[in-house]
Parts: sequence; C-alpha cells; structure tokens
Amino acid sequence: MKSLMGVWIDHKKAVIVAAGDAIATTVQSGVRGRTRFSGGSGHPGGYISQRGQSEKRGEERHRNALDRYLDAVVAAVRGAEALLILGPGEAKTELATRLGRTRSKGPRISTAAADKLTQAQIVAAVSRFFEPRPVATRSKAAAARARRGGSRAR
Repeated sequence: MKSLMGVWIDHKKAVIVAAGDAIATTVQSGVRGRTRFSGGSGHPGGYISQRGQSEKRGEERHRNALDRYLDAVVAAVRGAEALLILGPGEAKTELATRLGRTRSKGPRISTAAADKLTQAQIVAAVSRFFEPRPVATRSKAAAARARRGGSRAR
C-alpha cells in the first residue's frame, strides 16, 4: 500500500496526516520563543560582553531544540512514499531540507504555503492533494481519426 502523508508544520507544532485517514498525529515542539536582547552583542570598544556570550548560548539552545523537533517529525513520517508539507513559515523548508539530507531514498516532497489550519482542514487538504485524478481519454471519434491518420478539418 502506498504511504501518502501530509504535514502542516510551524515552529510550535506539526500535524501529521496519512492521506485518506481522518486521524491526525500532533508533535509539539517545546521550543521556546527567542529571547530578545536590546542593543548590540558587544561593546563598541572591541571586547565581547557577558551578554554577547549569553546570546550565543541562547541561539545554540534554540537551534538544538529545533533540530530535536525536526528529528521527531522526520521519525513520524518515516516510510512515506510521498509527502506534502504545508505551513506558514520557514519550518516547511527546514523540514524539506532535513528530509532531503537523509542518505536513504526519501519520499517525493511537495511544499505549499498555508496559514493556520484546523485539523479537519489539514486532513481535507492532504486528501485532496493525493486523490487520484481522472486520466484524460480521447473520444471515440478522435481515436478513429488518429487511426486513419487524418484530422477533421482539412
């Protein structure tokens, strides 16, 4: 059976849905917002202040927490043949990049921008994206003309 999945993701949570399934799995990030520091990161005189080092450590903690979160999402979609990634910001491209770096053959990835969606809207969007589309067929008259090698207007 094909494994077609969709993910709506931002830096706070990810909602994971299998196509055709009404049940969604949510992965919470646990990443706290960034701490904002006023002023620059160092003294204009050239030495680094204590605050500058604190900012660097805070950024590293934030990046590590995002990495753990993205790893959890990657683990949740492991085995998917195709994946639709929806989301409002950079998280969808970060996830697509993370999935592209895996050494094994990964899923086909499609991304699309989407604002905040309810769980039902996410399920509907994923199902609609992966629903089979009818194959265009020729009419009997067009097929007969093609066999004769001619066209209707001469």
